Amino acid sequence: MMRIDRPSIRRNNLSCRGVFSFAALAIILPCALLISSPASARQQDQQTGYLEIATHISPSGGHAEPARGLTVYLLRKSYDAIQKEADAAEPLPKMDDYIAGLELSPLLKAWMVKHQIVEFSGPAFPKAITGEDVWNIPEFKTAYMDRNAGDRTVALPTSHAREADKQKHPEKYQQDVQDYIAAFKKFVNANPDTLSTMYVALEDKDPGHRWRKMLADRSNRVHRHALELAQVQYLAGQTDTDLEGRGRIDHLAPGEYWLTTLDNEAVAGDAHIRWDLPVRVSAGRSAADLSNVNGIEPGTPQ
Repeated sequence: MMRIDRPSIRRNNLSCRGVFSFAALAIILPCALLISSPASARQQDQQTGYLEIATHISPSGGHAEPARGLTVYLLRKSYDAIQKEADAAEPLPKMDDYIAGLELSPLLKAWMVKHQIVEFSGPAFPKAITGEDVWNIPEFKTAYMDRNAGDRTVALPTSHAREADKQKHPEKYQQDVQDYIAAFKKFVNANPDTLSTMYVALEDKDPGHRWRKMLADRSNRVHRHALELAQVQYLAGQTDTDLEGRGRIDHLAPGEYWLTTLDNEAVAGDAHIRWDLPVRVSAGRSAADLSNVNGIEPGTPQ
């Protein structure tokens, strides 16, 4: 007669119940998820919204027309504020430090710092120069004489100081030198047009070219950083307008946003418009119309 081990039977029964329990969970959990998912989706839809956008632009004396194929961005911060943030993050070159590193005479560098001028051309440059500057600053004196000494239409003062008087009559010699210096400075001040071509002789010493490049390079870095911030850090959504100038951005949390085209402009005839417009998104449908009225024309301060 076979002996039955009852503890073994109990262990087998427990194992079977465990198998049945896992099998039941494997069936029940997906069913529960299927039942709860539509409810969760409906709740989420009720908490989010979508934004419908219509864009129109009017040329001067013309009818409004859709702005087609225009990428419109929805940002969590205005593009103007983003540009200021990017600008603040990029140190501005200091003119005084730039001047200090130039291979020019100390007198010329002191003049540049005083007048905050690093470019030896343009209308502001000769207006800042006096006869005193021309006489005392070696680069200016050389450039001035180079442009005017051989010009027969320019009657430069002449010195009456003679080398022979330097030893025999030193007082007379010094007086003649001082008279010549005074006459030279007076002549320059009375004839500012003689300063207008000094930039030609100073071309090889002009540090303005490199300074402008430094500023341009910085401006490009700021611009790239602003675009990166707008399209990555502050981007909430974007859309491209269709043939009717319409677009839509879905799955938005209610709140305050800005609609912008960044640096891109909508063009119609003589009208060039971009936008950086605050907009509020609510749960469900929200709408915004972009037009000349709320747009920004080139060169218009914000």
